[in-house]
Amino acid sequence: MPRPREFNEADVLDAATDAFWAHGYEATSTRDLVRETGLTQPSLYNAFGDKRALFRRVLEHYLERSLRERMAHLEAAHAPAEAIAAFFGETVERSLNDPLRRGCLLVNSALEARPEDADLSAAIAQEIGQIEAFFVRCLRAAQARGTLPAATPPETGAAHLLAVLLGVRVLARTRPERTLIATAAASALRLLGLPPMPPMRPIAPADVDDGVAPSSPRDSPRHR
Repeated sequence: MPRPREFNEADVLDAATDAFWAHGYEATSTRDLVRETGLTQPSLYNAFGDKRALFRRVLEHYLERSLRERMAHLEAAHAPAEAIAAFFGETVERSLNDPLRRGCLLVNSALEARPEDADLSAAIAQEIGQIEAFFVRCLRAAQARGTLPAATPPETGAAHLLAVLLGVRVLARTRPERTLIATAAASALRLLGLPPMPPMRPIAPADVDDGVAPSSPRDSPRHR
């Protein structure tokens, strides 16, 4: 009969997320994972598989508690056009208020993805596609309500917003300048006839990640 696990899976995934987020997939060593999680290498890999399998679990864990929840919250709490503006407003604030300049784990992973790792590349592309789909839904709904001009097809507008979002996330890691980052985001919104980004409440460094909207805090600061 197998022995029960003597650790909390969510806590281990949180710790492994920190390791991959800080160093990137390639640079994160088994020693880093052991140190961050507090598990031995055999225990870690017996529970989650090899490094690649663990990273897939980490990415799923991160996305479930961050981007997916965040997009769902914004769609439920705001009108479609305002949801996009709020999404960019939060992204700008979280990018600029992260003293570690970690960026977004999903975007960082996309930059590291190798063509020979087709499965991982496909998983990352699928998740980025979910962000694009969020933009498409909101743009289409805003046009249907008459609150957004119908001159630009939702798919075209979503592709533009996605490109700007990814650029903002990358740029903020090397040039975290508010005028530069906020202007890039604001220009994309204005070009599509979307409302401006709303004022954001100050975000404490401990709360900065890609987590849920500021108005919907979680118990753990890691995911606020």
